[in-house]
Amino acid sequence: MVRAMSEEYANDLQNLVNLFGVDVEVEHRQEDDGFGVSDEFSIKADNFEETFSQSYNLDEKDPLKRKSVKKHRAKRALYDKLSKRFGITLPWGCLTGVRPTKLARELVENGQVKEFLVPEVLEKDYCVSRDKAKLVSMILKNQKCIIRNDKLVDLYINIPVCPTRCLYCSFISSEIGAVKGQIDNYLECLVRELEAVKQVIKDKTYMVRTIYIGGGTPSVLSADQLDFLLSALNFPVDEFTVECGRPDTITEDKLAVLKKHRVTRISVNPQTFCEATLKRIGRPHKNAQVLKAYQMALEKGFVVNMDIIAGLPGEKFGIFKRTIATLLDLYPENITVHTLSVKNGALLKNSGTVLSEKDIAKMVDYAEKTLIERGYKPYYLYRQKNQLGGLENVGYFRDDHVCIFNIDSMEETASVIACGAGAMSKRVFNMENRIEREANPKFLADYIARIDEIIAKKKDFFA
Repeated sequence: MVRAMSEEYANDLQNLVNLFGVDVEVEHRQEDDGFGVSDEFSIKADNFEETFSQSYNLDEKDPLKRKSVKKHRAKRALYDKLSKRFGITLPWGCLTGVRPTKLARELVENGQVKEFLVPEVLEKDYCVSRDKAKLVSMILKNQKCIIRNDKLVDLYINIPVCPTRCLYCSFISSEIGAVKGQIDNYLECLVRELEAVKQVIKDKTYMVRTIYIGGGTPSVLSADQLDFLLSALNFPVDEFTVECGRPDTITEDKLAVLKKHRVTRISVNPQTFCEATLKRIGRPHKNAQVLKAYQMALEKGFVVNMDIIAGLPGEKFGIFKRTIATLLDLYPENITVHTLSVKNGALLKNSGTVLSEKDIAKMVDYAEKTLIERGYKPYYLYRQKNQLGGLENVGYFRDDHVCIFNIDSMEETASVIACGAGAMSKRVFNMENRIEREANPKFLADYIARIDEIIAKKKDFFA
């Protein structure tokens, strides 16, 4: 439990304590007289109690930058103390945020660090491991598609429905059997929101850079439903992604509809090629369905992403190696390697399943080394709370097939106009270095009931 004068500090410090996996109580107080800053900490556990403080001069006058530096210094001080006390080092050091690469890029763009010195600074100032610091540096080099122009936007559409709920999933996503009667009404409301968005785009002279339909599992919709939705989209983009993550939802007629509407990229997500694990985590598809869906996607000419997860219940390193080997035999354009996150909203959290973290780092390191050796390059990275081993998710590409939407959204360099239940719009003001967010209601019924209000708020948000 962390108690601090600032709630924001308390949250960040609590997240850091959680990464250590230790049971401690922390109290934090910070004083700033405009010239210098002092931090005071009190740490209590079953077998010890310790109080310490640190003081430092701070020349930075900009309030936002000053606040950022103060928070970083407090986290670093607590990290150093906990690391020394418990003999634990974390792969990402005192970093607790979702986007380590965004931090590194800002250091470079603000002139604080030369790009080639990023690994050294992450190691020295943030206690990031050498391997993770080098990974960040590689990713920065592979994100050459970033364009900072407030007139460029990405369009995101959310379909928060799945065939079944996976054991590890914490998304606000409904099982199709429970909401089947609402789907047509939902799509009609979604198209209404899209029509309003088209007017916003015209009025603001925005240019849509990419379209991404996610979820959930958008391919749970029927071919006719997909056709109805996609008919509302007429933006001439070069990158148009539709998540088809569950192979058992992918059919020839659905892929034909996607191709008809100029979709360029889909996902076919095995998560693992061990069928015993698939059954354990609530994904009833078979490997044969993955291979069939992938073959159909190749025949239609789609760029394909495949997701896998390191740390699934019951999986050992040898099983994970076989999954990597199968992926490399298939050789999709994109591969995303996730580290399992045990979230509060997931069935896994209370399932009684015993998870071992022993092989997790080994799995993630093996995936990175092996994929890079086979010509893949890492191009985006993000972290989530409660990921095993405090690790990360990394997207890889080959042959210049980066997903621009993934980079834009993770690095927060472009605005996202997001439609549908649970969708989060982001307005990025690059010149002012700030971001505003606007969330749609999370559940289908609320979204349908409040569609007029949602449209009005969307127009105001982008006005």
